[in-house]
Amino acid sequence: MKQSEARIILVKRKTRLEEMIARYNTILQARFYIEHLGADFDDYQEEDLSYRTSLTVAVQNLEPFGRVQVIDRELVPNFIFTPTDIVVAVGQDGLVANVLKYLSKQPLIGVNPDPKRWDGVLLPFTSSELHAVFTELLHHKRPIKYISLAKAVLNDGQYLLAVNDLFIGQRTHTSARYQIQSGNVTEQQSSSGVIISTGLGYTGWLKSVLAGAVGVANATTNDPVAIQAEKPSWDANFLYFSVREPYPSCTTGSSLVFGKVLPEKPLHIRSSMAENGVIFSDGIEHDFLEFNSGIQATISVADEVRCLVQ
Repeated sequence: MKQSEARIILVKRKTRLEEMIARYNTILQARFYIEHLGADFDDYQEEDLSYRTSLTVAVQNLEPFGRVQVIDRELVPNFIFTPTDIVVAVGQDGLVANVLKYLSKQPLIGVNPDPKRWDGVLLPFTSSELHAVFTELLHHKRPIKYISLAKAVLNDGQYLLAVNDLFIGQRTHTSARYQIQSGNVTEQQSSSGVIISTGLGYTGWLKSVLAGAVGVANATTNDPVAIQAEKPSWDANFLYFSVREPYPSCTTGSSLVFGKVLPEKPLHIRSSMAENGVIFSDGIEHDFLEFNSGIQATISVADEVRCLVQ
């Protein structure tokens, strides 16, 4: 690809200050609200300035390579990416994961706008490094990390992909009721929902669920408890599922609560919820599938992968 042919999509997000101004109309009202709660308004301003500066530097480093189109995070689900696009996400790890879900084979470059503030596991670069990174990428000298996805397919044909994790359960905090099947084992359950995690998402939501389970077990038993789970690579061909707070009763069980989803052993979940059953991915609750009575979801590793520049 020639430099002039590249269409570069730069995805940005709102800072905390921008969100507060949108909520309270002016920066003075935002300052009053934040300081009234005892928070440091200067921290909001410093974060906002660092982010804006990073965006400016990013655009300056990318413009020599082609047309740079800047879009907000909220537009990504409906944005039409072309096969030759190169995507840059400036933000936190969550932004990178959210954007990856809506790509196909386009390479994505994660940029950390403030390394002193964010660890950035998925953000290996700064804005000032983009010129060198982009040059190497165009000359096929940058390594690409492949990311496995989870996929939930309903029996009506609808499907949803996840970069980090899928959540299956109730929209509200009421109990989710469903039938779960892994291999030859089937169980009726009532719980706070099921999380299915990819290799990339293993250290995210699933990690907190497992840590809580171990903490409860250790507090109620005399012997230390550990969950035996292999830490997967980002391109692993399996998923982990974990049931949150399963409730045992005369009609519901709590034995099938953790395990692997393998290519030869997908996970099947059939809804028993009259209403408000949902499946969403990567924490984006407004992008969901309805999961009510009669709907069955089959969860497996997706055939396609995503490409993250290293």
